[in-house]
Amino acid sequence: MSVLSLVIPCCNEEKTIDIFYDEVLKIQDRISADIEFCFVDDGSSDGTPAILKALRQKDTRVHYIIFSRNFGKEAALLAGLEMVKGDYVATMDVDLQDPPALLPEMWRIITEARVGECDCVATRRRTRTGEPPFRTFFAKLFYKIINRISATEIVDGARDFRLMTRQMADAVINDREYNRFSKGIFSWVGFKTHWLAYDNVARSAGQSKWSFIKLFRYSVEGILAYSTMPLYLTSYLGILMCLASFLALFFVVLRAFYFGDPVAGWPSMVSIMVFLNGLVLLSLGIIGLYLSKIYMETKKRQIYVIKERV
Repeated sequence: MSVLSLVIPCCNEEKTIDIFYDEVLKIQDRISADIEFCFVDDGSSDGTPAILKALRQKDTRVHYIIFSRNFGKEAALLAGLEMVKGDYVATMDVDLQDPPALLPEMWRIITEARVGECDCVATRRRTRTGEPPFRTFFAKLFYKIINRISATEIVDGARDFRLMTRQMADAVINDREYNRFSKGIFSWVGFKTHWLAYDNVARSAGQSKWSFIKLFRYSVEGILAYSTMPLYLTSYLGILMCLASFLALFFVVLRAFYFGDPVAGWPSMVSIMVFLNGLVLLSLGIIGLYLSKIYMETKKRQIYVIKERV
């Protein structure tokens, strides 16, 4: 029988782990595969490690990794993918916003498809019910921007909840970027993907670890990882400003020649200087972000450090 490996990152999720485990048990008979759990504790400060150890004592299909500190969800996903050896691999959140009830349908689609016709069943949220309106607005704006400036398509509402073949999982593992953006990696490696839409589901317990600031930084990571368009935009902006300065200089010379050279007011001069200096700093900031990513890649640091593994 095939083995289905579930990769589940956790960070301070002591209230949700048992609920998630029970929900998977409810649907396991509808999947013709042996299911194994791989929980990755991303430096939790609550009782998450103790709950994972207790769960392991109850069910030997439960495996876990405990990081030495918090390395982020992207590192946790990679660690879980590297640990499991299942014929099929599913990545999902433990808070039930990735409903385990969808797994049987995802399993049916990927196993009944002809060879090569479906390598991955990915999920996307049809609605964002329950989210603050401003967060929904910026999320949709992010997907519009990144799909306009990047050759790698990222589907609006895409989740990290997906079921992959072993071949695709290995391809994701072989991408050794330090600055990881999984939504982009899943798309970049290719393979045939079937999208499954569902309505947004609230957390089963606890609170989200993703604040607006963290989501904003994560979106910037995605844009920097899968598009060089910001660099081109700064170059184009520089060219336009040079042309504008030449035209302004030409205008000043003609005006002085025909009408004399009246003293210009200092407010307009200061405004122009502030505007131009702001453009310069903006351009340097964008270049600096790319340089920081290059710097982190060249250091070749470990993406994560494991403290304990069972």
